[in-house]
Amino acid sequence: MKKFIVGVIIGLLIPAFIGYCYLRFGFAPIATSAPPMPFEEKAANMIKRAHMQKEMPKNVPLQPTEDNLTQGANLYAANCSFCHGVPDQPATMAAKGMFPLPPQLFNKDEMVTDDPVGRTYWTVKNGLRMTGMPGFGEMLSENQLWQVSLLLSQADKLPAGTKGALTRPQANASSQTPSSTPAVAPKPGQEHHHDHDHDH
Repeated sequence: MKKFIVGVIIGLLIPAFIGYCYLRFGFAPIATSAPPMPFEEKAANMIKRAHMQKEMPKNVPLQPTEDNLTQGANLYAANCSFCHGVPDQPATMAAKGMFPLPPQLFNKDEMVTDDPVGRTYWTVKNGLRMTGMPGFGEMLSENQLWQVSLLLSQADKLPAGTKGALTRPQANASSQTPSSTPAVAPKPGQEHHHDHDHDH
């Protein structure tokens, strides 16, 4: 019995030691162009889904009306499209240089329309570690978080006006601070100027 216990301990220590050496001596990839580590993608997805399932809200307080979807489109265009793309457009160069590659949420194969809206809301609010996905919980109001989440849940069947809002120019500072009013597109001809109160 004693030999068995010693064998189990050694059997556990050897993989742990190999894993330590793999990280300690620089074998683990850190470049965005490098392939994933063994089981990295599978383990990350398993952890992510289990955690979200436990914490995500089950009830959706807003309805996917055209107004809510269009408000969500304005917010998405101002805060998310740089990484996650817009309909009928290729991924940006910045998105292609990230690891893991941010899903292009208006591409048919990468939409989250089959996910519970609460899971998308959790992601938008909290972000995801080591992915480049920020959490917007401190920057957007609850209504805004839900509006963006509803937009993505309906990505395959958006009204024409909502779809158009995704590609209109957005106000640069429209959602930098918490607010009950979502980002809006600037009026034609309207431009943003910096205050010139600094010394020259």
